Amino acid sequence: MPKLSPHARFSGRHVADNDPEGAPRGKRGPKPRPIVEFPEPLFDNAVDPTSFSEAFAFQLERHGDSCWHLHRALMHPDETFDRKTFKHWAAGTKRPNTIVSFEMLARVERRYRLPGGYFRDKLERSGRAPRRSGHLVGSPSEHRRLAWHLPDDFEDRPAAEREDILNWVRTVIISGSTDYRRYHAEAIKVRYSLRFPVLTAFGTKALPQNDPAVGPHPDETLLAPLALVRELGELVEFKTATLARIGLKRSGVWNEETVSQKIEHLGLMFGALVADPDSPVSGLGVPRDDLCMALLAIPAVWDWYLHWREARRGFYTAWEVNMLELSTALTRRQTGWLRQNPQFALRLQPITGLVGMADIDRARTDWDGLCDASHAHTLTRTKEIGRIARVHRDPFEPILPILEDESPVGAYRKITAEIIREMPDVDRYPRAAAEAVRGFLMLRLGLHLGVRQKNLRQLLVGARGTPHRTERQLEGLRRGELHWNARDQGWEVLIPSIAFKNANSSFFGKRPFRLLLPDFDGLYAHIDAYLARHRLLLLNGAADPGTFFVKTVKRTSSDASYNSAAFYEAWRLMIQRYGIYNPFTGRGAIKGLLPHGPHNVRDVLATHILKRTGSYEQASYAIQDTPEMVAKHYGRFLPQDKAALAARILNQVWEN
Repeated sequence: MPKLSPHARFSGRHVADNDPEGAPRGKRGPKPRPIVEFPEPLFDNAVDPTSFSEAFAFQLERHGDSCWHLHRALMHPDETFDRKTFKHWAAGTKRPNTIVSFEMLARVERRYRLPGGYFRDKLERSGRAPRRSGHLVGSPSEHRRLAWHLPDDFEDRPAAEREDILNWVRTVIISGSTDYRRYHAEAIKVRYSLRFPVLTAFGTKALPQNDPAVGPHPDETLLAPLALVRELGELVEFKTATLARIGLKRSGVWNEETVSQKIEHLGLMFGALVADPDSPVSGLGVPRDDLCMALLAIPAVWDWYLHWREARRGFYTAWEVNMLELSTALTRRQTGWLRQNPQFALRLQPITGLVGMADIDRARTDWDGLCDASHAHTLTRTKEIGRIARVHRDPFEPILPILEDESPVGAYRKITAEIIREMPDVDRYPRAAAEAVRGFLMLRLGLHLGVRQKNLRQLLVGARGTPHRTERQLEGLRRGELHWNARDQGWEVLIPSIAFKNANSSFFGKRPFRLLLPDFDGLYAHIDAYLARHRLLLLNGAADPGTFFVKTVKRTSSDASYNSAAFYEAWRLMIQRYGIYNPFTGRGAIKGLLPHGPHNVRDVLATHILKRTGSYEQASYAIQDTPEMVAKHYGRFLPQDKAALAARILNQVWEN
């Protein structure tokens, strides 16, 4: 046996002592194993590990591969995938979370002749979209919204196909492809509404310049003049005070939501009057300081605004009817606020082509006569527009596939099942899991309760084993509560009638709304887990607002409680991710669904009962309303179902 040189012994290569000097030598070390495209398994796949890391390490051992050899077998010459990544995957210290990683998994599955998606199905749900690069333009925030809805092979598809996918996602999922949403997206590009501070019965509170509830208004000219703010503040005080001032009469009061709505509508009207005629808004150009509430008693002002609204939208809607009803109420005999404040006429100023000196003189000398004329005029306009008003925002359009289903509630229930199926791993992704559980409970409680968004987002919570609030306490708070009913051993929702928008409806009879939630599909387990773990994680140490649903508190958050806009967006996000069927990814529960908010769940409940019973009265029980209101809003879904209900009874004769 030939002797080995010292260098050969160190390197592990067998080199004869009599090798000629300067002879070419090969690469040191053992020769690499030859690469086989499809290696034969060394033993049967008797046990299939459930976790991703264990399955990955098991398949490496089963096919006799090391991480280094697998890297050599899979990589193309121009690729730079780190070979240590395979080692981390097998050890469980890292997991695939990029499009490139998922492509590598697909190659491993092909090499070992495993079913497609074998490894990916063993990965814990993350609740996040995989990271991708290239082919996306726009802001990082838009990238985050789009990434969830793009297929894994998006980068590998032709440019034209990628553009089609992006257009579909932006149109259907992100924005919602209804006529009204397209109109609204264009309309909000030019802001013209006057901006008022927060007005309450206890005074005014100025808003910061970029308050999210109002939206950014960089133009200082959009701030309402102080004199107009004072007058509108008096109206709000009149309609919200517990007791009307001595000498004044009123009919009905406004709650917080109504105040916000009326201020918004009047801001739009006054903003149109102030806007430059040569601007895209095509306003009237009235000086801001000439604005006053007395203009609402001038019939010509209302006619100009009605024509302006019709020209802007293209037709009249119920929105104009609601504005006219406000004017009618303000000028009504005895209880009209404007009629009881003739001093406002002193601030009237001439407006070319609209308000002349004759109108001003009449207002100052015969205020009651002017209010009578305005009241009669707006009543007439209300009837005229009511006959021709069209529906622009059809509230049923986003959920038509559900409403047309034989079982609307059963169809909507598929969304909650999809959330559970895609639930992120609680231990590895705790915050994503908490947000998914919160979304699941939003939809489930909405389906069981059928209450309006306000009552759902303001729902308080009482932990098990602690005394819950009394009905009187909840009346003072004007909110409901979810608490544990020890007698019935179940989670119960108690909402005083005063907390509802239609508190005076015959449905309540001044009695509270009380419902014991059914423990279907593990509802109680999810509520308990949410209260014990997920809700605390979402609060992240912030002050607890006491509501059942709380926002995800981040460094930029100042309040954990939901407002109307934030709650709507949270619900809409659940529908975008889990409700809308995406043909490119295969995710989503319902084909043809569009983004929508929590109020639509009431439509689902009422329509479901109408389809099953044909009874407006029973449908009204599900949404705490009257049969007359149900017939008015949901009658369009019943004619064909009435015929089916009748046929079902008549057909029994032939079946027997």
